[in-house]
Amino acid sequence: MYFLLFACFVLCAPVTRGQTPPAASAPPAPAPRVASESAISGKVIETTNAAGYTYLLVDTGDKKVWAAAPQFAVQAGDSITIAGAMPMPNYHSKTLNRDFEVVYFTSSVRLNGKAPAGSDNPAGLPKNHPPIAGVEARPALDFSGFKKAEGGKSIAEIYAGKAKLSGKPVKVRGKVVKYNGDVMGRNWLHIQDGTGSAPSNDLTVTTASRAKVGDTILVNGPLATDRDFGSGYRYSLIIEGAKVTVE
Repeated sequence: MYFLLFACFVLCAPVTRGQTPPAASAPPAPAPRVASESAISGKVIETTNAAGYTYLLVDTGDKKVWAAAPQFAVQAGDSITIAGAMPMPNYHSKTLNRDFEVVYFTSSVRLNGKAPAGSDNPAGLPKNHPPIAGVEARPALDFSGFKKAEGGKSIAEIYAGKAKLSGKPVKVRGKVVKYNGDVMGRNWLHIQDGTGSAPSNDLTVTTASRAKVGDTILVNGPLATDRDFGSGYRYSLIIEGAKVTVE
């Protein structure tokens, strides 16, 4: 099965959401929906490759939707089935210089009833994707004298208060212990601040900003809990689309 996880996947391009909102008198148009986000089937009517990934316009029979997966051989007229799809509304591909109302990034592709050929990672996540299940070993960092952000919370406090903080903006200072750039159109950071104990001492952050392991950063962004990206990959806590400042 052709597993992958998600959005860019045009990994070389940060996600931006810069579309102009509709006038106040008109309600915003909802993103197109399919019968099931986790099961999209139809005929390929358009395809394009960018930075090692394939974008597909799929005719499901009653609508046309864009999907994306790591690059593979496909052509118009092929039958495709996508499972574990994750919608990314208002998606901008910098590589393609194109805005999509919504793109469904997938963790499973079947082409003409078979797994597509040409994948060099057919049974796992895309190359360089940060591990999701569990927390791997992190570099030893010195947190002596490390102070939490003014008006912010420590990582231990965020875990302890996650039920009340879910969906709300949080502010936290930490040191980068892992960095993965340009994965699913964003950069993935793992931060620690010396508080808590494994696995509740490590917080995942997605951002358009860049940093490196060992940097001390200030993070501001909305906290999400129990984030499920399909195929069994889940984050108990994650700050998505954060503003990150390297101090």
